[in-house]
Amino acid sequence: MTAPSLIGQARSLPKKLANPPFRQPPNLLCQLIISLIDPNQPYLISGPILDPTPGTNLLFSPLYTKLARQQAYFKPLNQRMAKNLLIVESPAKAKTIEKILGSDFEVKSCYGHIRDLEKDDMGIDLKNNYQPRYIIPDDKERVVRELRTLAKKSDEVWLATDEDREGEAISWHLCEVLGLDPRNTKRIVFHEITKPAIRKAVDNPRTVDMNLVNAQQARRVLDRIVGFELSPVLWRKMSMKNNLSAGRVQSVAVRLIAEREREINAFTATSTFKIEALFTHNDVTGKAVTFAAEGKKYSGADDAENFLKSCVGADYKVTDIQVKPARKSPAAPFTTSTLQQEASRKFGYSVSRTMQLAQKLYESGKITYMRTDSVNLSDTAMGDARNQIISQYGERYHQPRKYKNKNESAQEAHEAIRPTYMDNHDVDDPETRKLYELIWKRTMASQMADAELERTIAKINISTNREELTASGEVLKFDGFLKVYREDRDEEDINDDEQAEGMLPPLTVNQQLPLKEMKAIERFSRPSPRYTEASLVKKLEELGIGRPSTYAPTISTIQKRGYVEKRDKEGVKREYRIFSLVKDNITKITESENTGAEKSKLFPSDLGLVVTDFLKQYFDDIMDYGFTARIENEFDEVAAGKLKWNNMIDQFYVPFKKEVDDTIVNAERIKGERELGVDPESGKKIVARMGRFGPMVQIGDVNDEEKPRFASLKRDQSIETISYEEALDLFKLPRTLGNYEDQEVAVNVGRFGPYVKFGEQFISIPRGEDPLEVTLERAIELINEKQQADAPIAMYEGKGVTKGKGRFGPFIKWNEMFINVPRRYDFDNLSQSDIGELIGAKVEKEANRYIQHWPDEKISIENGRWGPLIKFGKKMLKLGKKADDSKYTAEEAATIPLEEVKKMIEAQVPNAFSKPAKKAAAKKTATKKAAPKKSAKKK
Repeated sequence: MTAPSLIGQARSLPKKLANPPFRQPPNLLCQLIISLIDPNQPYLISGPILDPTPGTNLLFSPLYTKLARQQAYFKPLNQRMAKNLLIVESPAKAKTIEKILGSDFEVKSCYGHIRDLEKDDMGIDLKNNYQPRYIIPDDKERVVRELRTLAKKSDEVWLATDEDREGEAISWHLCEVLGLDPRNTKRIVFHEITKPAIRKAVDNPRTVDMNLVNAQQARRVLDRIVGFELSPVLWRKMSMKNNLSAGRVQSVAVRLIAEREREINAFTATSTFKIEALFTHNDVTGKAVTFAAEGKKYSGADDAENFLKSCVGADYKVTDIQVKPARKSPAAPFTTSTLQQEASRKFGYSVSRTMQLAQKLYESGKITYMRTDSVNLSDTAMGDARNQIISQYGERYHQPRKYKNKNESAQEAHEAIRPTYMDNHDVDDPETRKLYELIWKRTMASQMADAELERTIAKINISTNREELTASGEVLKFDGFLKVYREDRDEEDINDDEQAEGMLPPLTVNQQLPLKEMKAIERFSRPSPRYTEASLVKKLEELGIGRPSTYAPTISTIQKRGYVEKRDKEGVKREYRIFSLVKDNITKITESENTGAEKSKLFPSDLGLVVTDFLKQYFDDIMDYGFTARIENEFDEVAAGKLKWNNMIDQFYVPFKKEVDDTIVNAERIKGERELGVDPESGKKIVARMGRFGPMVQIGDVNDEEKPRFASLKRDQSIETISYEEALDLFKLPRTLGNYEDQEVAVNVGRFGPYVKFGEQFISIPRGEDPLEVTLERAIELINEKQQADAPIAMYEGKGVTKGKGRFGPFIKWNEMFINVPRRYDFDNLSQSDIGELIGAKVEKEANRYIQHWPDEKISIENGRWGPLIKFGKKMLKLGKKADDSKYTAEEAATIPLEEVKKMIEAQVPNAFSKPAKKAAAKKTATKKAAPKKSAKKK
């Protein structure tokens, strides 16, 4: 039986069955046929069906089109349609739940939000109680169309989106677009994707909670208002190449980072001298061990040295010993923020990476819902943990605990993040295994007994000056929860030496101790550390700003906007002094240490600092921590049904709008300038300021007869901290070093750091090397290294293949095409067959990608997830519609001429192909050139 004959057979079916599915022409049906639903039927691809079971009556229907892959199926007519349609947010979640519910339910994904606010005119009717105007985005039209068709054919529609406010809002939007009544449509929620939880939810459905919907709607409307009103203010008051934007929670988060940076910059380290004495005594086995005792700190070197002098010839006697029992209790199970913090500390995960992995674990049924601020565990979970603890470690290790939230707004009905089944100690997926094990250990530890310790404190008297030293030790008597989990540090991080240093040998009162050495070591005070992503989440939570679902998007947004950057900071060497007393002789030495090194910390950009200052000056409420927290509490009141969302927005908007209008009229333009001094050569002023392309140093003024000179700041420099000397150094670049192989060699600093320019080549200068100190010989070394690295490692179809490592990992380059090399390949030893395989796969993928391609114009029509689209440069644009307002198919898109495509681009990107007219140079009034002045630094 061939595909055409099958189509003919379907056309002979009763009209009411055959007509609705067959809207496509027969040739398109042939292309869409990918596989058969019945596993006994053979697969086919875009051609005749090979030997199907004789007599099987199949009906092609778009109902069974797989959205993500655009695949279609035949389905036996006698197979019963599922009576219930259950809609969730993600395909992975749909797949897991469909296995649980069986054939009575068809589970489909809506792929997250299906409606959003209009972009035009804010998308909010300000004169009509702030009513939002929603639209279905183009990339969701096909999803909605599919769900509408399924909903009409189902006896009942169930909504099973996530249990938070965002999920509730998605359920309401689904009601709106599918024509369902939210007052009687069945809505189910569950904390975990397990058979008992899903069955319990289905047996106890509720309806859409409009209070939760309104709380989410209030957040969305308020944030849209703030963004749409504040961003134009920044555009008018600051000249920047990129469009500036501001947000409610994001701006406060940037303020936290900016204030911490300024606190660090203003900090002045002070030194103190710490007294540390080392004694020896035999332990219980008779082995001599060394232990430390500490004295008081001294603020000056003279005082510390005098103290050591006073100890010359002294005897040391134990005057008091106190032994006290102590206990350590386990931390509560994970909430969203504590999971983000611990995953950052233990694994170095970003907040968004942690949430991505946690979402994957939740959707595969491995853990409970991952966006929660509750530390509560269900009785079932506590029972499962109890069984695991007793079976693995014994009754003594079990101690049931119920935790309470410190945060009053936390929703106790929710659960903490925990494994769905405690007897699953790990998962098969290597990507999520570490995070799952962390959650498992934390949950187990939370239900285990305290660790029991014995702390010993010994006081040691110095005979010559009556001063006292203190030695302290700690012995673990019962490990309790530490058997499973240590917060902040895993077991492998603690070595035997550290544990031995924590123990004291047996001591008795009046015992004389021999002194091995006494030191006075200089130590420096340190400022508060810069925020990591995780510590910023912790601070936001402490201040009551944001909620579990907002932390990751907030941190991602402030980095994307260029207000904050996550980077490492190299340390600097610092000398410190040590006075040492050994055998009544005092010596003084100076040693050095590396200080100030930081990894993956959040730094405010100059743009972030300048925008923060402006917003704080003119929009104090928006930038106030207490005000932002109060808004969050009002969202909670809306969710509880205690406050009408329209009234809440009105109370905020009226005074806020007045501030916006006043600022536009009266506020000065943002300068972000800092005067550094005077240029010794020209006598002109040197200023560090924000320019159109970012932070820079400027010599001279635009009103001078001569044009000002500009130099961009290096990545690790800031307008606020750059010195006069550092600013002058920037103008020493670019620096020509000489010629090599008949081409000029120069050094300069660019957007991605310092580099050597050799002809038309750019070679990065390694981190830590100063471009001002690079010689011609060193530049030639770097050039040769680059040439060697860029030499072809193989040939493919007569063209060279090179390899390298970029920001996205290792790659090979062939025919101007960059091809990522997956981990399964040995990058250092790629064979010819490996290279052929990688290039072949890339060429095939690119062939399927393009419908039409005009490389010289940087224009292409490509296959997108939801249909053909236009790519113009780096922009993804919609493919226009045909004259009859219908969409182009891929076949039709292949025939669209370039000129027509350009018109479609122009409609979305005005003046995309018109060259900007050159501005006429403004005539400047001749000014008398100032005589050169002596260099002067501005403090």
